[in-house]
Amino acid sequence: MSNKVVHALYDDDDVLLSAVKNIRKEKYNIEEVYTPFPVHGLDKAMGLAETRLAIMAFIYGCIGLIVATVMMKYIMIDDWPQNIGGKPSFSYLENMPSFVPIMFELTVFFAAHLMVLTFYMRSKLWPFKKAENPNPLTTDDKFLVEIELQDNEKELTSLLKKSGAIDISIIEKPE
Repeated sequence: MSNKVVHALYDDDDVLLSAVKNIRKEKYNIEEVYTPFPVHGLDKAMGLAETRLAIMAFIYGCIGLIVATVMMKYIMIDDWPQNIGGKPSFSYLENMPSFVPIMFELTVFFAAHLMVLTFYMRSKLWPFKKAENPNPLTTDDKFLVEIELQDNEKELTSLLKKSGAIDISIIEKPE
């Protein structure tokens, strides 16, 4: 396996999307695509599997709802019952309508905060992690496609030039 990659730089997201489709159609292996903002449809064009983050958000929301329910039952009914607005304090079900805003807020709170942690862990974005971005222009307004090179340099560079790349370079990939 080669440790060289081709970096093709693009200046338009529509050109990038059609280039990725052409590169995949020609059976080249795209290692990574670096973009300054999300490009709609790029994940499908690259052939990436759908994310399961939405399932985790639902599970985290359910955990938040359970925590809110148990917490309010314990605090307001079992531990320190209070007569608030003439409502009886001996039954959770009779008081539940007044607890709905708290249940909603804790559901959203748990889903949002645990999703941030899950995203950082899944993306391996630890604190003080060194950036892996090979070209600083991709944080501004350029798009970079990284393609594995396997003794097909001329055909690949020709394909990339035809696809609209503004700069093509061959890089020795660090191990």
